[in-house]
Amino acid sequence: MKIVCGLGNPGSEYAHTRHNAGFEATDRLAERLGYRLRRSFRFRARMCRAEHDETAIWIVQPLTYMNLSGPTVAAIMRAKGCGASDLIAVFDDADLPVGKLRIRRRGSSGGHKGLGSLIEALGTDDFARIRIGIGRENSGGDLVEHVLSRWSAEEWELVSPVIEKAVEAALCIVESGVEAAMNRFNG
Repeated sequence: MKIVCGLGNPGSEYAHTRHNAGFEATDRLAERLGYRLRRSFRFRARMCRAEHDETAIWIVQPLTYMNLSGPTVAAIMRAKGCGASDLIAVFDDADLPVGKLRIRRRGSSGGHKGLGSLIEALGTDDFARIRIGIGRENSGGDLVEHVLSRWSAEEWELVSPVIEKAVEAALCIVESGVEAAMNRFNG
């Protein structure tokens, strides 16, 4: 069993913002596999159980806001009997240019508060992550304003295919492992 967790912020005011790239990817993953995310009041998340390549996948979007995602994901992982090696986190990364994708096996939060929350709640950084580049070039120094702003039409043309690549990367990790996905998508 795997858990693919998209990080983002709940609510219509955050829909289609840079910080919700993880939500965009997990929405597309559920759709690709023919499932629909539903609200779980028990876990304060939107989630569904899907199947791919004879593997059960829980697709998860914590509804606790980005910076508090960790406890929700940890509770889901405990309830489903999953360890850190079963987690694939998908999220935005301002240190990657718009239109870039990077997969890592483990590592620090790099200042990303949602990722930091996951690491703290799980007690380890040893889980796969798919980082979707949102860039900083237009932030004018105010990173919070930048990540919470919506994509321009030109940026969306660059990032939409990368979100599709993130879906492919998650499926590749499920099928063949993180090393195979890194070799295929980090090129």
